[in-house]
Amino acid sequence: MKVKKDFESIGELLTGAKAKSIPKPPAYPWQDLALRVIAELGIPGFKRNSVFKACKENPKYFIEKCLNDTKELCPSGESWKYFFKLVAKKGND
Repeated sequence: MKVKKDFESIGELLTGAKAKSIPKPPAYPWQDLALRVIAELGIPGFKRNSVFKACKENPKYFIEKCLNDTKELCPSGESWKYFFKLVAKKGND
């Protein structure tokens, strides 16, 4: 008699080994916004933290305006640099 391995082991049930493959959702709305900016502008890994900081410290409408302006005014090249120029411009106003 052969036993099928369709059931989960007790260790998998207790530790949630299969649940670990599912990423956690963002805890705050600004984190979700930052992930959207990173994806849409193709921001490199070494600048990800800067995007999270900008989204945390600025209002959502401002970040979305900077994102839309960047996509409109800098459609090619390294548009993420233009995005950071727009975000930094607010501090100078």
